[in-house]
Amino acid sequence: MADLRITMRHEVRESERRAPIVPADAALLVRSGVALTVEHSPQRAFPIADYLDAGCIAAEAGGWRDAPATDFIVGLKELPHEPAELVHRHVYFGHAYKGQRDAAALLGRFAAGGGALLDLEYLTDADGRRLAAFGYWAGYVGAALAVLQHRGRLARPLRPLAKPALDRELRASATRTPAKVLVVGALGRCGRGARDALAIAGIEPTCWDVAETASLDHAALLDHDILVNTVLVTAPTPPFVTTDLLRQGPRRLSLIADVTCDVTSRNNVLPIYDRITEWHDPVRLSTDVGAPLGIIAIDNLPSLLPEEAGVAFSAELTPHLLTLAEPGLPWQRCLRVFREACEANGLETESTHV
Repeated sequence: MADLRITMRHEVRESERRAPIVPADAALLVRSGVALTVEHSPQRAFPIADYLDAGCIAAEAGGWRDAPATDFIVGLKELPHEPAELVHRHVYFGHAYKGQRDAAALLGRFAAGGGALLDLEYLTDADGRRLAAFGYWAGYVGAALAVLQHRGRLARPLRPLAKPALDRELRASATRTPAKVLVVGALGRCGRGARDALAIAGIEPTCWDVAETASLDHAALLDHDILVNTVLVTAPTPPFVTTDLLRQGPRRLSLIADVTCDVTSRNNVLPIYDRITEWHDPVRLSTDVGAPLGIIAIDNLPSLLPEEAGVAFSAELTPHLLTLAEPGLPWQRCLRVFREACEANGLETESTHV
């Protein structure tokens, strides 16, 4: 394997407790010859001492800015606003290819510095299936929060916990009259997670997938207490719910958990809100659509179960990190999508930077 240097950066978002590489997989990378630097992070669920025991090098938060330009920088969520020019190859969820807010500015930073975004959402096989994803745990947490909110048991602010503790809350919240819940995208990874959480809560949901959304029955959708949206949309699609639809008349629907959370994307199938919700205030109440409607739209749901989600994701990602030095086809696909996005925004990129 060619020389490969990776820095796992600190996450600037205070509520982000996951890690893309957990200590056990860090040890595997080090044994395979990877020079792995891990930045200190006060909120990460995995202690820095465990990474040192795995043979990693510790660095201060933000130290990646001064790393050699040939290093790969691995993270999960958004980058800090500085530096203005990004010279490294960054591996993370960039959310910059679907017309999201500030996407052009982010791509401009990469173009200006000669770096590249290897977006984890586009790390796929030849059939377009994602090779490393948090979908299951996003669906699990999203459905769990919706149930607890509907049953009046959702504590605020949200705090990370382990799955057994969350499951105890779900079981303890059970009522004699379970909520009527619809999961859209029920057969995918995210939908499976949602269905598993609902089973713990004693709820058997209505399950819709591709066939049911091809010709949507809006009346049936509105005849549920809770909608859990887990659909990953890759192209503009007719919306599932609109403000006009909600205002048309009586409805049972009182809560939506938008796990997909494409709020600023042109692919958003729930164009009824314009900003995410946060851990300190996880449910936004909309009162301008007739009967009040609660919306849960947290874009890092798996961070509420950071250990389970981190271990599962890291296990999927690690084999592909080993191919970064001589990029395998999945990373080449990531690079191609990045260049196409830059071109669509009128930006030039370094053609040799892989």
